Amino acid sequence: MAKIMVVEDEKAINDLIALNLRMVGHEVAQARNGKDARRLFKESAFDLLLLDVMLPDTDGFTLYRYMQTVPAIFVTALGETRNKVQGFELGADDYLVKPFEIPELLMRVNAVLRRTMKIEDRYEYGDLCVDFHGRTATKGGVPVELTAQEFSLLEILIRNRNIAVSRQQILHDAWGISFMGETRTIDVHIQRLRKKLGLDNQIKTVYKCGYRFEDRS
Repeated sequence: MAKIMVVEDEKAINDLIALNLRMVGHEVAQARNGKDARRLFKESAFDLLLLDVMLPDTDGFTLYRYMQTVPAIFVTALGETRNKVQGFELGADDYLVKPFEIPELLMRVNAVLRRTMKIEDRYEYGDLCVDFHGRTATKGGVPVELTAQEFSLLEILIRNRNIAVSRQQILHDAWGISFMGETRTIDVHIQRLRKKLGLDNQIKTVYKCGYRFEDRS
């Protein structure tokens, strides 16, 4: 997965973001001010920055001028249009206003990483191996025949692993449609994936929401 720097002066929020990023497989470095962020930036290469705007020794906009070679999401309580415009004019990839839900943050992180080609090309879990680039899956070294739609659904669940993904979001991402009615077709495809790949214990049904791929390895 990706290497991400979280720059947030409130320790509880910083720790919460970092914890959830690590749970889905990312490597995380934490900073609570501009000085520490600059030091981390000099010491290591990052795939993504999550930047608060209001920091004790500088502001996130000024800090990002020093780090503009790396994709960034501003995460801040400043939700006015002029602040968002300033962030995007600096070249930020997204802008998330506090308070926010962790699943939304993680999905936005995935979206930016996908656009910047900084996400995994291959995923392994036990004897399951999924090649996203080649769109193939093997189980115990044996190729598993998946339809294009089944593979798209599997990819969405894996890329958002440990996150509950709604049926509406799945329809939008895997089928390319917006539909608020009956979503039985997703349930049918989920059952096929569970059976073909032996993932009954990994693909969980989330009541009144959708599905979650659990990876606690």
